Amino acid sequence: MPALLDTRLPTPVPGDEHEQCPVTDVLRRIGDKWTVLVVVLLGQRPHRFNELHRGIEAISQRMLTRTLRGLEEDGLVHREVFATNPPSVEYSLTPLGRSLLKPLSVLAEWAVENQPAIAESRRVSNLLSGST
Repeated sequence: MPALLDTRLPTPVPGDEHEQCPVTDVLRRIGDKWTVLVVVLLGQRPHRFNELHRGIEAISQRMLTRTLRGLEEDGLVHREVFATNPPSVEYSLTPLGRSLLKPLSVLAEWAVENQPAIAESRRVSNLLSGST
């Protein structure tokens, strides 16, 4: 059984305790719209900014910049500036960022394996609630 389930939580869980929880903090970062995709792409190899931007069709430059800055701030991504003219920047995963790939892979496998059951549950729920 996972250690997470061995943790005793107070009832009710205090809001400030939830906000300060390291799990909540990490899930906030990786649970945003773009982080997992950026981490997976950087897990394949280092990328320059424009490569990443072209590789993620719907992301704006602003959102990619914000995502990369957040990942860099958290120590998951390394930003290296090369002294070329004009300067070029390359992003890669740090060892900490690489260590995130394994749990993300497990979560991705779970999601793919259970997606049909989740989709069916949503369909039934929508039918019962009268939504289509």
